[in-house]
Amino acid sequence: MARIREIKKRMVAVRTIQRITKTMQMIATAKFTASLARSRATRPYTDRIRTLVVQVAAAAGDVESPLLKAKGTSGREIVLVISSDRGLCGTYNSNSLRTAHRLIKERQAAGKQVEVFAAGKKGLSYFRFANISVAETIDIGDKPTFEQVQELAQRLMDQFTGGIVDAVYVVYTRFITNSRQVAESMPLLPISMPGGEGEKAAASAVFEFSPDAATLVNELLPRAVKVSLFQAFNDSIVSESVMRMVAMKAATDNASGLGRTLKRDFNRARQGRITTELTEIVSGAAALE
Repeated sequence: MARIREIKKRMVAVRTIQRITKTMQMIATAKFTASLARSRATRPYTDRIRTLVVQVAAAAGDVESPLLKAKGTSGREIVLVISSDRGLCGTYNSNSLRTAHRLIKERQAAGKQVEVFAAGKKGLSYFRFANISVAETIDIGDKPTFEQVQELAQRLMDQFTGGIVDAVYVVYTRFITNSRQVAESMPLLPISMPGGEGEKAAASAVFEFSPDAATLVNELLPRAVKVSLFQAFNDSIVSESVMRMVAMKAATDNASGLGRTLKRDFNRARQGRITTELTEIVSGAAALE
């Protein structure tokens, strides 16, 4: 009797958990759809402005910009780590935080003083646990706007051009497909111009600059930094949503399987109890004869 009651309680608990995880899966699916639409909407603009920066800089020749080279040698660098505010999203946080920790150790081993900027409560908790001081906490939320990211990017550029820091890195999770998300570190500042055949082709093209090339480059480079950082936040939000959706679906499926196992155990226990009672009745009737 006690075993049957225990199994029934577990069945009720598993059904409750299954309803919760199913609801969380549906919410994550809705958020993933919305965030994916935002990320896809900004991706073409981000890719195009990066290509435009390379083409203009290559065709203009030796154009100087404060964003292309560190102004001083302060030995200080910023690592901006993008994580989530909530858990239950699979390996999303662990992958990005492990990448960030490795980058911080590498830069410290190179003799740099690293300042950590944490965007997300999970990252803040992790760095506190790892005894890594956080210089600033960034509160962007799960629906970042360009105005929010633009303000953050401008502050980072001001510190870089002012010689306060020598480099800025961003650790985020890049969304590739629904089944593939990669945690990576992106050098945000100084801006590095990619080389290769694409740049040679751009340099061979003839451009007529109006205004002059230096003005155009100095206008495009800050914009490229801002949209690159905005795209990193959008990719991170999409990756978080899809990984939470997958995690909650796996939890729902596991709860369903456990529920079937408990139901089978319950039926076996009830059948055993009925058999025992019938045996006792028959034995009692036989004893009275």
